[in-house]
Amino acid sequence: MLTFVLAFSLLITVMLGMALGVIFSGRTIKGSCGGLNAITDADQCLVCKKEIDPDSPLRERLLCPRAKKALAEMEEQSAA
Repeated sequence: MLTFVLAFSLLITVMLGMALGVIFSGRTIKGSCGGLNAITDADQCLVCKKEIDPDSPLRERLLCPRAKKALAEMEEQSAA
């Protein structure tokens, strides 16, 4: 039982240290370039400000079936 308490307290101490490091560093946590930025219909990446390819295959691969259906309906409405 003593081993468990020591291991748990060490884990909590490490997590607290990492949390305080993030809080006091003053930097914001950022996502990666591409990925979900490619499907947000944004012109530029939110992280690196590079232009996003509108024909990226990520747009089709990352959208769920419900979002694909809604996107198709919006395209049909804009075409009509």
